[in-house]
Amino acid sequence: MKELLKKYENKAPEIIFNWKDSETEAEGWVVINSLRGGASGGGTRMRKGLDMNEVLSLAKTMEIKFTVSGPPIGGAKSGINFDPKDPRKKGVLERWYAVVSPLLKSYYGTGGDLNVDETHEVIPITEQSGVWHPQEGVFNGHFRPTEADKINRIGQLRQGVIKVIENPDYSPNVSKKYKIADMITGFGVAEAVKQYYNIYGGSIKGKRAVVQGFGNVGAAATFYLSQMGAKVVGIIDVVGGLINEEGFTHEQITNLFLAKERNTLVSDHLIPFEEINKTIWSLKTEIFAPCAASRLITIHQIDEMIDSGLEVVSCGANVPFADKEIFFGPIMEHTDYKVSLIPDFISNCGMARVFAYFMERKVQMTDEAIFKDTSNRIKQAIENVYNKNKLKTGISATAYTIALEQLI
Repeated sequence: MKELLKKYENKAPEIIFNWKDSETEAEGWVVINSLRGGASGGGTRMRKGLDMNEVLSLAKTMEIKFTVSGPPIGGAKSGINFDPKDPRKKGVLERWYAVVSPLLKSYYGTGGDLNVDETHEVIPITEQSGVWHPQEGVFNGHFRPTEADKINRIGQLRQGVIKVIENPDYSPNVSKKYKIADMITGFGVAEAVKQYYNIYGGSIKGKRAVVQGFGNVGAAATFYLSQMGAKVVGIIDVVGGLINEEGFTHEQITNLFLAKERNTLVSDHLIPFEEINKTIWSLKTEIFAPCAASRLITIHQIDEMIDSGLEVVSCGANVPFADKEIFFGPIMEHTDYKVSLIPDFISNCGMARVFAYFMERKVQMTDEAIFKDTSNRIKQAIENVYNKNKLKTGISATAYTIALEQLI
């Protein structure tokens, strides 16, 4: 696996597009790792201090993710080094999408990512530049549909991603009109845990869980873990956190989800971050879902959790461990050797899978069909790992081997 990984990491990307904004200090990159299958895909992120290497590592991560989520295309990513709180953000995005629109019409598909919203920014701004949909390049480069078929499938994709969830089994509150895009990634993180226990033995019911991050992914993962019968005993977010060693009730978790402000945990009982960051890692817990930013989890934190009975980690964040390597650094390898570690490209593939699902010819547009499709894709990926490795350790190493054998 390590030889395959080294070969994959060291292979130069096929396309690097660099842009410097004429009106601000913003700088942006599109990195296309490969045009496997005639196209590539990956979202657009913006943060101050972002560099080309970060975009490159994310593009390579996307390519591995597509081996699970489909379609079988290359990985790509867009990144803009600019403060997303700057009032000039909209103008930066407008100029950025204007210059990358030829790529988006030909062979590259994008979407929302860190600090860039799919519905309110990516779709309307790319439309201004003459792009039918941010995924148009994937249709043209990979699927090569007729014009009529492309119109139908783009309509299906457009409608599906922003579809309001009407089934109460998948929404914390149907009257709040949560969309598929709001919930599907967190659902996948929780579903990966459920499928892991179903396949490797045991049950999610009654297992204690700790979740890091309470943004779009973490809050949804917490909701679905609780709904599936896990006992959430701790939540840690950038502003602080909450602990209940007996486990929060599903009603309490639902209320926390409904009370969150944007991507922030809100509670009258919040424990300050400095305090909870010292205590949460030693809670007795079987499930850990890191859903905050990349490269945060230290070896000390993971060892404390392992000593407290940790069984499975389901990664909601891309590369959650504080390793400098693009993939599979020493902390990740150590974790994979000690416990069951479901890698990010399986557990957080929900949104990528939803895009792939809606790109297919006429599909069912019910909540149940959409969520079940993501569930089946994650189940299949974990079954593929189990068929090669029945041990509860080395799951990530096995998953990477399966993926890389398709790419090299």
